[in-house]
Amino acid sequence: MLKSIIFTLCLVGRITAVPLKDAQPCQISEGLLYEIRSYQPIVHKIMNEIVNGRFAGQTWQSLAELTDTFGPRMTGSQQLEDAIDYAVKEMIQDGLENVHTEDVPVPHWVRGYERAQLVEPIHLELPILGLGTSVGTPYGGISAEVIVVQSFAELDELPNELIEGKIVVFVPQWVSYGETGTYRRLGASAAAKKGAVASLIRSVTQFSIGSIHTGVQEYEEGVRKIPTASITVEHAEMLLRKYHRGEKLKIHLEMHDENLGMFMSRNTIAELQGLVYRNSSVVVVSGHLDSWDVGVGAMDDGGGVMISWKALTYLKALGLRPRRTIRAVLFTGEEQGVWGGRQYFENHKAQGEEEFNFFFESDSGTFNPLGYGFAGNDEAKCIFQEIVKLLAPLNATEVSSSSSAGPDVTDWSAAGYPGAGLLNANDRYFWFHHTAGDSMLVEDPANLDRCAAIWAATAYVVADLSIAMPKTILHN
Repeated sequence: MLKSIIFTLCLVGRITAVPLKDAQPCQISEGLLYEIRSYQPIVHKIMNEIVNGRFAGQTWQSLAELTDTFGPRMTGSQQLEDAIDYAVKEMIQDGLENVHTEDVPVPHWVRGYERAQLVEPIHLELPILGLGTSVGTPYGGISAEVIVVQSFAELDELPNELIEGKIVVFVPQWVSYGETGTYRRLGASAAAKKGAVASLIRSVTQFSIGSIHTGVQEYEEGVRKIPTASITVEHAEMLLRKYHRGEKLKIHLEMHDENLGMFMSRNTIAELQGLVYRNSSVVVVSGHLDSWDVGVGAMDDGGGVMISWKALTYLKALGLRPRRTIRAVLFTGEEQGVWGGRQYFENHKAQGEEEFNFFFESDSGTFNPLGYGFAGNDEAKCIFQEIVKLLAPLNATEVSSSSSAGPDVTDWSAAGYPGAGLLNANDRYFWFHHTAGDSMLVEDPANLDRCAAIWAATAYVVADLSIAMPKTILHN
Protein backbone atom coordinates (compact mmCIF):
# COMPACT_ATOMS: atom_id res chain seq x y z
CA MET A 1 0.00 0.00 0.00
CA LEU A 2 1.32 3.43 -0.96
CA LYS A 3 2.35 5.33 2.12
CA SER A 4 0.91 8.77 2.72
CA ILE A 5 4.32 10.19 3.54
CA ILE A 6 7.52 9.82 1.53
CA PHE A 7 10.93 10.44 2.94
CA THR A 8 13.83 12.30 1.41
CA LEU A 9 17.15 11.07 2.76
CA CYS A 10 19.58 13.94 2.99
CA LEU A 11 23.27 13.39 2.44
CA VAL A 12 24.03 14.63 5.93
CA GLY A 13 21.75 11.95 7.37
CA ARG A 14 18.79 14.20 8.12
CA ILE A 15 15.30 12.98 7.10
CA THR A 16 12.68 15.41 5.81
CA ALA A 17 9.05 14.38 5.40
CA VAL A 18 7.26 15.55 2.26
CA PRO A 19 3.46 15.24 2.16
CA LEU A 20 2.40 13.02 -0.75
CA LYS A 21 -0.27 15.45 -1.95
CA ASP A 22 2.45 18.05 -2.57
CA ALA A 23 4.59 15.61 -4.55
CA GLN A 24 2.07 14.38 -7.12
CA PRO A 25 1.40 17.00 -9.84
CA CYS A 26 0.92 14.40 -12.61
CA GLN A 27 -1.47 11.51 -13.07
CA ILE A 28 0.69 8.43 -12.53
CA SER A 29 -0.51 5.11 -11.19
CA GLU A 30 0.05 4.49 -7.51
CA GLY A 31 2.03 1.40 -8.37
CA LEU A 32 4.51 3.34 -10.52
CA LEU A 33 4.77 6.13 -7.96
CA TYR A 34 5.55 3.58 -5.29
CA GLU A 35 8.15 1.94 -7.50
CA ILE A 36 9.91 5.23 -8.27
CA ARG A 37 9.96 6.29 -4.64
CA SER A 38 11.33 2.93 -3.59
CA TYR A 39 14.59 3.94 -5.31
CA GLN A 40 15.29 6.67 -2.74
CA PRO A 41 17.71 4.58 -0.63
CA ILE A 42 19.73 3.47 -3.66
CA VAL A 43 19.77 7.00 -5.09
CA HIS A 44 20.99 8.22 -1.72
CA LYS A 45 23.74 5.61 -1.76
CA ILE A 46 24.90 6.54 -5.27
CA MET A 47 24.95 10.26 -4.54
CA ASN A 48 26.57 9.90 -1.14
CA GLU A 49 29.40 7.72 -2.45
CA ILE A 50 30.17 10.20 -5.25
CA VAL A 51 29.81 13.39 -3.21
CA ASN A 52 31.05 12.32 0.23
CA GLY A 53 32.38 8.80 -0.13
CA ARG A 54 35.04 6.86 -1.96
CA PHE A 55 34.53 8.60 -5.32
CA ALA A 56 34.61 12.18 -3.99
CA GLY A 57 37.01 14.28 -6.05
CA GLN A 58 37.75 11.50 -8.54
CA THR A 59 35.76 13.02 -11.41
CA TRP A 60 37.75 16.25 -11.20
CA GLN A 61 41.05 14.34 -10.99
CA SER A 62 40.14 12.27 -14.04
CA LEU A 63 39.17 15.39 -15.99
CA ALA A 64 42.42 17.09 -14.97
CA GLU A 65 44.41 14.09 -16.18
CA LEU A 66 42.60 14.14 -19.53
CA THR A 67 43.08 17.88 -20.12
CA ASP A 68 46.64 18.00 -18.74
CA THR A 69 47.68 15.06 -20.90
CA PHE A 70 46.11 16.02 -24.21
CA GLY A 71 45.35 19.73 -23.97
CA PRO A 72 43.03 21.10 -26.67
CA ARG A 73 41.26 18.35 -28.65
CA MET A 74 40.47 20.02 -31.95
CA THR A 75 38.58 18.03 -34.55
CA GLY A 76 41.09 16.50 -36.94
CA SER A 77 44.01 16.84 -34.52
CA GLN A 78 46.31 14.13 -33.23
CA GLN A 79 45.50 15.28 -29.68
CA LEU A 80 41.84 14.36 -30.14
CA GLU A 81 42.63 10.97 -31.65
CA ASP A 82 45.12 10.25 -28.85
CA ALA A 83 42.47 11.25 -26.30
CA ILE A 84 40.03 8.82 -27.92
CA ASP A 85 42.60 6.01 -27.67
CA TYR A 86 43.19 6.96 -24.03
CA ALA A 87 39.48 6.90 -23.24
CA VAL A 88 39.12 3.44 -24.78
CA LYS A 89 42.05 2.09 -22.75
CA GLU A 90 40.86 3.64 -19.49
CA MET A 91 37.23 2.56 -19.96
CA ILE A 92 38.38 -1.02 -20.40
CA GLN A 93 40.53 -0.66 -17.28
CA ASP A 94 37.45 0.64 -15.43
CA GLY A 95 35.77 -2.67 -16.23
CA LEU A 96 33.22 -1.24 -18.65
CA GLU A 97 31.79 -3.43 -21.39
CA ASN A 98 31.49 -3.32 -25.18
CA VAL A 99 34.10 -0.56 -25.33
CA HIS A 100 34.62 0.44 -28.95
CA THR A 101 34.66 3.31 -31.41
CA GLU A 102 32.55 4.15 -34.46
CA ASP A 103 34.06 6.05 -37.40
CA VAL A 104 32.89 9.60 -38.10
CA PRO A 105 34.05 11.70 -41.07
CA VAL A 106 34.71 15.25 -39.83
CA PRO A 107 36.01 18.46 -41.41
CA HIS A 108 39.66 19.26 -40.75
CA TRP A 109 40.17 23.00 -40.28
CA VAL A 110 43.51 24.29 -39.04
CA ARG A 111 44.23 27.68 -37.51
CA GLY A 112 47.35 29.33 -38.88
CA TYR A 113 49.06 32.64 -38.27
CA GLU A 114 46.46 35.29 -37.43
CA ARG A 115 46.95 39.02 -36.92
CA ALA A 116 44.83 42.14 -37.17
CA GLN A 117 46.00 45.74 -36.77
CA LEU A 118 44.11 48.97 -36.77
CA VAL A 119 46.34 51.16 -38.97
CA GLU A 120 44.13 54.27 -39.25
CA PRO A 121 43.52 56.57 -37.46
CA ILE A 122 45.93 55.04 -34.90
CA HIS A 123 48.12 51.97 -34.78
CA LEU A 124 46.66 49.32 -32.47
CA GLU A 125 46.96 45.54 -32.29
CA LEU A 126 43.57 43.82 -32.42
CA PRO A 127 43.84 40.26 -31.04
CA ILE A 128 41.73 37.91 -33.16
CA LEU A 129 40.63 34.30 -33.39
CA GLY A 130 39.60 32.97 -36.77
CA LEU A 131 36.19 31.34 -36.86
CA GLY A 132 35.98 27.66 -37.74
CA THR A 133 35.99 26.91 -41.53
CA SER A 134 37.21 30.45 -42.29
CA VAL A 135 39.38 30.79 -45.35
CA GLY A 136 42.66 32.63 -45.06
CA THR A 137 43.82 35.88 -46.59
CA PRO A 138 46.49 36.03 -49.28
CA TYR A 139 50.00 35.87 -47.79
CA GLY A 140 50.89 39.34 -46.68
CA GLY A 141 47.27 39.98 -45.75
CA ILE A 142 44.79 42.61 -46.85
CA SER A 143 44.32 46.23 -45.85
CA ALA A 144 40.90 47.81 -46.16
CA GLU A 145 38.64 50.50 -44.79
CA VAL A 146 36.10 49.45 -42.19
CA ILE A 147 32.33 49.58 -41.98
CA VAL A 148 30.88 48.98 -38.49
CA VAL A 149 27.30 47.77 -38.04
CA GLN A 150 25.28 46.51 -35.10
CA SER A 151 22.79 44.33 -36.97
CA PHE A 152 22.05 42.56 -40.22
CA ALA A 153 19.25 45.06 -40.80
CA GLU A 154 21.71 47.95 -40.57
CA LEU A 155 24.02 46.17 -43.02
CA ASP A 156 21.17 45.59 -45.47
CA GLU A 157 20.26 49.27 -45.47
CA LEU A 158 23.73 50.29 -46.69
CA PRO A 159 24.33 50.46 -50.45
CA ASN A 160 26.61 47.77 -51.87
CA GLU A 161 28.98 50.35 -53.33
CA LEU A 162 29.69 51.65 -49.81
CA ILE A 163 30.71 48.19 -48.61
CA GLU A 164 32.56 46.83 -51.64
CA GLY A 165 36.23 46.23 -50.91
CA LYS A 166 35.84 46.96 -47.19
CA ILE A 167 35.98 44.96 -43.96
CA VAL A 168 32.65 44.71 -42.11
CA VAL A 169 32.80 44.68 -38.32
CA PHE A 170 29.67 43.34 -36.60
CA VAL A 171 29.03 44.68 -33.08
CA PRO A 172 25.73 43.12 -31.99
CA GLN A 173 24.76 43.50 -28.35
CA TRP A 174 24.49 40.36 -26.25
CA VAL A 175 20.95 39.03 -26.13
CA SER A 176 21.47 35.28 -25.92
CA TYR A 177 23.86 32.76 -27.38
CA GLY A 178 21.30 31.66 -29.92
CA GLU A 179 20.37 35.15 -31.12
CA THR A 180 23.73 36.90 -30.86
CA GLY A 181 25.56 33.83 -32.15
CA THR A 182 23.76 34.21 -35.48
CA TYR A 183 26.20 36.99 -36.34
CA ARG A 184 29.13 34.66 -35.77
CA ARG A 185 27.61 31.88 -37.83
CA LEU A 186 26.24 33.90 -40.76
CA GLY A 187 28.11 37.20 -40.68
CA ALA A 188 30.80 36.37 -43.25
CA SER A 189 28.35 35.44 -45.99
CA ALA A 190 26.09 38.40 -45.18
CA ALA A 191 29.07 40.74 -45.57
CA ALA A 192 30.32 38.97 -48.71
CA LYS A 193 26.96 39.43 -50.43
CA LYS A 194 27.44 43.18 -50.06
CA GLY A 195 30.95 43.06 -51.51
CA ALA A 196 33.07 43.00 -48.32
CA VAL A 197 36.54 41.43 -48.43
CA ALA A 198 36.50 40.23 -44.81
CA SER A 199 34.40 40.35 -41.64
CA LEU A 200 35.11 40.64 -37.95
CA ILE A 201 32.68 40.11 -35.10
CA ARG A 202 32.38 41.15 -31.49
CA SER A 203 33.00 38.01 -29.41
CA VAL A 204 29.77 36.25 -28.46
CA THR A 205 29.74 36.79 -24.71
CA GLN A 206 28.03 38.99 -22.14
CA PHE A 207 31.24 39.67 -20.20
CA SER A 208 34.85 40.21 -21.19
CA ILE A 209 38.26 40.97 -19.79
CA GLY A 210 39.91 41.19 -23.17
CA SER A 211 39.00 37.62 -24.08
CA ILE A 212 38.45 36.40 -27.64
CA HIS A 213 35.79 33.77 -28.33
CA THR A 214 36.04 31.52 -31.36
CA GLY A 215 33.37 29.20 -32.78
CA VAL A 216 32.24 27.67 -36.02
CA GLN A 217 30.75 29.72 -38.85
CA GLU A 218 28.85 28.68 -41.96
CA TYR A 219 29.46 29.83 -45.50
CA GLU A 220 26.31 30.12 -47.54
CA GLU A 221 26.41 28.02 -50.67
CA GLY A 222 27.06 30.06 -53.79
CA VAL A 223 28.42 33.05 -51.86
CA ARG A 224 32.08 34.09 -52.09
CA LYS A 225 34.07 32.92 -49.07
CA ILE A 226 35.83 35.70 -47.19
CA PRO A 227 38.07 35.55 -44.09
CA THR A 228 36.26 36.00 -40.80
CA ALA A 229 37.40 36.25 -37.19
CA SER A 230 36.30 37.38 -33.74
CA ILE A 231 37.70 40.32 -31.81
CA THR A 232 37.34 41.29 -28.17
CA VAL A 233 34.23 43.03 -26.88
CA GLU A 234 36.41 45.94 -25.79
CA HIS A 235 37.92 46.48 -29.24
CA ALA A 236 34.61 45.97 -31.02
CA GLU A 237 32.91 48.62 -28.88
CA MET A 238 35.85 50.98 -29.38
CA LEU A 239 35.64 50.60 -33.18
CA LEU A 240 31.90 51.25 -33.02
CA ARG A 241 32.40 54.47 -31.04
CA LYS A 242 35.08 55.72 -33.41
CA TYR A 243 32.97 54.87 -36.45
CA HIS A 244 29.98 56.74 -35.02
CA ARG A 245 32.24 59.76 -34.51
CA GLY A 246 32.91 59.73 -38.22
CA GLU A 247 36.54 58.61 -38.01
CA LYS A 248 38.00 56.79 -41.01
CA LEU A 249 39.04 53.29 -39.90
CA LYS A 250 41.44 51.00 -41.71
CA ILE A 251 42.49 47.49 -40.67
CA HIS A 252 45.27 45.23 -41.90
CA LEU A 253 44.22 41.58 -41.59
CA GLU A 254 46.32 38.48 -42.19
CA MET A 255 45.05 34.93 -41.62
CA HIS A 256 46.67 31.69 -42.77
CA ASP A 257 43.80 29.40 -41.73
CA GLU A 258 43.16 26.35 -43.91
CA ASN A 259 40.43 23.84 -44.66
CA LEU A 260 42.15 20.50 -45.27
CA GLY A 261 39.16 18.43 -46.33
CA MET A 262 37.61 15.53 -44.43
CA PHE A 263 39.28 13.48 -41.70
CA MET A 264 38.18 10.20 -40.11
CA SER A 265 37.57 10.58 -36.38
CA ARG A 266 35.58 8.39 -33.99
CA ASN A 267 32.77 8.38 -31.47
CA THR A 268 33.79 6.53 -28.31
CA ILE A 269 31.33 4.11 -26.70
CA ALA A 270 31.26 2.06 -23.49
CA GLU A 271 28.49 0.26 -21.65
CA LEU A 272 27.31 -0.98 -18.30
CA GLN A 273 25.27 -3.82 -19.73
CA GLY A 274 21.79 -4.47 -18.44
CA LEU A 275 20.66 -7.51 -16.50
CA VAL A 276 17.56 -8.01 -18.66
CA TYR A 277 17.87 -5.82 -21.75
CA ARG A 278 21.38 -5.69 -23.16
CA ASN A 279 20.88 -4.57 -26.73
CA SER A 280 17.46 -2.96 -26.50
CA SER A 281 15.88 -0.13 -24.49
CA VAL A 282 19.32 1.42 -23.97
CA VAL A 283 19.77 4.56 -21.85
CA VAL A 284 22.44 6.86 -23.33
CA VAL A 285 24.54 9.31 -21.31
CA SER A 286 26.73 11.58 -23.38
CA GLY A 287 28.94 14.59 -24.01
CA HIS A 288 31.47 15.54 -26.70
CA LEU A 289 35.19 14.82 -26.43
CA ASP A 290 36.41 17.35 -29.00
CA SER A 291 37.11 20.95 -28.06
CA TRP A 292 38.39 24.13 -29.64
CA ASP A 293 42.11 24.71 -30.11
CA VAL A 294 42.19 27.45 -27.46
CA GLY A 295 41.80 26.43 -23.84
CA VAL A 296 41.64 22.75 -22.99
CA GLY A 297 37.90 22.17 -23.18
CA ALA A 298 37.51 21.42 -19.48
CA MET A 299 34.09 23.07 -19.40
CA ASP A 300 33.11 22.53 -23.04
CA ASP A 301 32.75 19.65 -22.89
CA GLY A 302 35.26 17.75 -20.76
CA GLY A 303 32.97 17.91 -17.74
CA GLY A 304 30.02 16.47 -19.67
CA VAL A 305 32.22 13.71 -21.05
CA MET A 306 33.61 12.80 -17.66
CA ILE A 307 30.32 12.64 -15.75
CA SER A 308 28.91 10.40 -18.51
CA TRP A 309 31.93 8.10 -18.52
CA LYS A 310 32.32 7.97 -14.74
CA ALA A 311 28.60 7.45 -14.12
CA LEU A 312 29.12 3.96 -15.54
CA THR A 313 32.41 3.48 -13.71
CA TYR A 314 30.93 4.36 -10.33
CA LEU A 315 27.79 2.26 -10.77
CA LYS A 316 29.96 -0.69 -11.78
CA ALA A 317 32.18 -0.21 -8.72
CA LEU A 318 29.09 -0.07 -6.50
CA GLY A 319 27.87 -3.37 -7.90
CA LEU A 320 24.77 -1.73 -9.36
CA ARG A 321 23.60 -3.12 -12.69
CA PRO A 322 20.16 -1.96 -13.89
CA ARG A 323 17.69 -3.88 -16.03
CA ARG A 324 18.68 -1.90 -19.12
CA THR A 325 22.10 -1.12 -20.53
CA ILE A 326 23.48 2.35 -19.82
CA ARG A 327 25.68 3.43 -22.72
CA ALA A 328 28.17 6.27 -22.55
CA VAL A 329 28.75 7.96 -25.91
CA LEU A 330 31.60 10.46 -26.18
CA PHE A 331 30.83 12.26 -29.42
CA THR A 332 33.43 13.69 -31.77
CA GLY A 333 33.30 16.73 -34.04
CA GLU A 334 30.55 18.59 -32.17
CA GLU A 335 32.27 21.97 -32.29
CA GLN A 336 32.64 21.86 -36.06
CA GLY A 337 28.96 21.11 -36.65
CA VAL A 338 27.64 18.15 -34.57
CA TRP A 339 29.25 15.62 -36.91
CA GLY A 340 29.53 12.83 -34.33
CA GLY A 341 25.93 13.20 -33.18
CA ARG A 342 24.56 13.19 -36.70
CA GLN A 343 26.63 10.15 -37.70
CA TYR A 344 25.50 8.27 -34.60
CA PHE A 345 21.88 8.92 -35.53
CA GLU A 346 22.49 7.73 -39.10
CA ASN A 347 24.22 4.58 -37.85
CA HIS A 348 21.49 3.62 -35.37
CA LYS A 349 18.19 5.14 -36.49
CA ALA A 350 17.05 2.00 -38.35
CA GLN A 351 16.98 0.06 -35.06
CA GLY A 352 16.12 3.10 -32.95
CA GLU A 353 12.66 2.09 -31.71
CA GLU A 354 13.99 -1.18 -30.37
CA GLU A 355 17.46 -0.06 -29.39
CA PHE A 356 16.90 3.13 -27.38
CA ASN A 357 14.90 4.15 -24.32
CA PHE A 358 16.25 7.55 -23.21
CA PHE A 359 19.00 10.07 -24.04
CA PHE A 360 20.99 12.25 -21.62
CA GLU A 361 23.45 14.89 -22.78
CA SER A 362 25.57 17.35 -20.79
CA ASP A 363 26.98 20.19 -22.93
CA SER A 364 26.24 23.42 -21.07
CA GLY A 365 28.73 23.26 -18.23
CA THR A 366 29.05 21.22 -15.05
CA PHE A 367 28.58 23.91 -12.44
CA ASN A 368 26.31 23.39 -9.42
CA PRO A 369 23.48 21.13 -10.72
CA LEU A 370 19.89 22.36 -10.55
CA GLY A 371 18.05 19.56 -12.35
CA TYR A 372 17.23 18.83 -15.98
CA GLY A 373 15.85 20.29 -19.15
CA PHE A 374 13.44 17.64 -20.42
CA ALA A 375 12.52 16.88 -24.03
CA GLY A 376 9.66 14.45 -24.65
CA ASN A 377 5.93 13.95 -24.36
CA ASP A 378 3.82 14.83 -21.32
CA GLU A 379 3.53 11.23 -20.13
CA ALA A 380 7.29 10.77 -20.10
CA LYS A 381 7.79 14.16 -18.44
CA CYS A 382 5.45 13.22 -15.59
CA ILE A 383 7.43 10.07 -14.92
CA PHE A 384 10.75 11.88 -15.20
CA GLN A 385 9.65 14.60 -12.78
CA GLU A 386 8.91 11.97 -10.17
CA ILE A 387 12.35 10.42 -10.70
CA VAL A 388 14.06 13.79 -10.35
CA LYS A 389 12.35 14.37 -7.00
CA LEU A 390 14.67 11.69 -5.68
CA LEU A 391 17.52 14.20 -6.13
CA ALA A 392 16.17 16.48 -3.38
CA PRO A 393 19.19 15.88 -1.10
CA LEU A 394 21.28 17.78 -3.65
CA ASN A 395 18.60 20.40 -4.39
CA ALA A 396 18.61 19.35 -8.04
CA THR A 397 14.89 18.81 -8.61
CA GLU A 398 14.12 21.42 -11.28
CA VAL A 399 12.61 20.09 -14.51
CA SER A 400 12.07 22.54 -17.36
CA SER A 401 10.84 21.87 -20.87
CA SER A 402 13.27 21.84 -23.77
CA SER A 403 13.03 21.09 -27.48
CA SER A 404 16.12 18.88 -27.32
CA ALA A 405 18.16 17.02 -24.74
CA GLY A 406 21.34 18.42 -26.29
CA PRO A 407 23.07 19.24 -29.59
CA ASP A 408 24.46 15.77 -30.28
CA VAL A 409 21.10 14.08 -29.61
CA THR A 410 18.92 16.66 -31.33
CA ASP A 411 17.96 14.21 -34.08
CA TRP A 412 16.72 11.73 -31.47
CA SER A 413 14.69 14.40 -29.69
CA ALA A 414 13.20 15.52 -33.01
CA ALA A 415 12.26 11.92 -33.75
CA GLY A 416 10.24 11.67 -30.52
CA TYR A 417 12.66 9.96 -28.17
CA PRO A 418 12.60 11.30 -24.59
CA GLY A 419 15.74 12.80 -23.13
CA ALA A 420 17.18 15.33 -20.73
CA GLY A 421 20.05 17.79 -20.56
CA LEU A 422 21.83 18.87 -17.40
CA LEU A 423 20.59 22.13 -15.89
CA ASN A 424 23.26 23.82 -13.81
CA ALA A 425 24.08 27.24 -12.37
CA ASN A 426 25.97 28.25 -15.52
CA ASP A 427 25.33 31.99 -15.61
CA ARG A 428 29.05 32.48 -16.30
CA TYR A 429 29.33 29.75 -18.92
CA PHE A 430 29.67 32.17 -21.82
CA TRP A 431 32.37 34.11 -20.01
CA PHE A 432 34.75 31.23 -20.78
CA HIS A 433 33.04 29.62 -23.77
CA HIS A 434 35.39 28.92 -26.73
CA THR A 435 38.25 30.87 -25.14
CA ALA A 436 41.69 30.24 -23.70
CA GLY A 437 39.96 30.56 -20.31
CA ASP A 438 38.21 27.18 -20.67
CA SER A 439 40.59 25.51 -18.24
CA MET A 440 40.49 23.38 -15.11
CA LEU A 441 40.21 26.58 -13.06
CA VAL A 442 36.59 26.81 -14.24
CA GLU A 443 35.76 23.38 -12.82
CA ASP A 444 34.96 23.12 -9.10
CA PRO A 445 35.59 19.59 -7.74
CA ALA A 446 32.56 19.62 -5.42
CA ASN A 447 30.18 20.83 -8.13
CA LEU A 448 31.55 18.30 -10.58
CA ASP A 449 30.91 15.58 -7.99
CA ARG A 450 27.31 16.76 -7.62
CA CYS A 451 26.81 16.68 -11.37
CA ALA A 452 28.27 13.18 -11.59
CA ALA A 453 26.09 12.10 -8.67
CA ILE A 454 22.76 13.19 -10.14
CA TRP A 455 23.81 11.96 -13.61
CA ALA A 456 24.62 8.46 -12.34
CA ALA A 457 21.60 8.26 -10.03
CA THR A 458 19.06 9.45 -12.61
CA ALA A 459 20.44 7.25 -15.38
CA TYR A 460 20.33 4.26 -13.06
CA VAL A 461 16.68 4.76 -12.11
CA VAL A 462 15.57 5.36 -15.72
CA ALA A 463 17.48 2.26 -16.81
CA ASP A 464 16.12 0.07 -14.01
CA LEU A 465 12.42 0.98 -14.04
CA SER A 466 10.01 -1.84 -14.84
CA ILE A 467 8.59 0.28 -17.67
CA ALA A 468 10.28 1.94 -20.62
CA MET A 469 10.00 5.72 -20.90
CA PRO A 470 7.11 6.61 -23.26
CA LYS A 471 8.17 7.68 -26.74
CA THR A 472 6.46 9.66 -29.47
CA ILE A 473 7.91 8.01 -32.55
CA LEU A 474 7.37 10.09 -35.66
CA HIS A 475 7.36 7.96 -38.78
CA ASN A 476 8.06 9.43 -42.21
